Amino acid sequence: MTDSTTALGTVSVNGFRALMSEFPSGIAIVTTTDDEGGPWGMTCSSLCSLSVSPPMLLVCLRAGSPTLAAIVRRGAFAVNLLHDGARSAAELFASGRPGRFDQVRWNNGQSGPHLLDAAHAIADCRVSRTEHAGSHVIVMGTVLDVTHQDGHVPLLYGRRRYSSWPE
Repeated sequence: MTDSTTALGTVSVNGFRALMSEFPSGIAIVTTTDDEGGPWGMTCSSLCSLSVSPPMLLVCLRAGSPTLAAIVRRGAFAVNLLHDGARSAAELFASGRPGRFDQVRWNNGQSGPHLLDAAHAIADCRVSRTEHAGSHVIVMGTVLDVTHQDGHVPLLYGRRRYSSWPE
């Protein structure tokens, strides 16, 4: 038995994290607002296309996340795809620190805050379904609107490092 397995033969948390670090992905900040209009958001790399017709995507969010709770209550969220100059925003929204929205420029989008200086593309989504899966909740959303900002390349994360899409 290696350090990456347990007595049951399943991979350890560290082994699984090491595996997933070998799969680079884009970085997004998923946002919404609560009943009083207060903004919520968190960094997310678990995002994928689900359907073209109707246009749907899914994000996987930590089950105990206050952002997830606000998304479920509101029934809507925005996915801000980060560009290569937005590493500080990715780290800020991954930190869980209070006052994150005081440190970035944003406006209210149709389904949640749009991060004006950090996102190169934004999807406004309506929650169509949620599904609990281990420590996370899969949130499936119907894409209602898409906003693009030209002149940026995507921010990537893999092997526990940030990078950008090659020109």
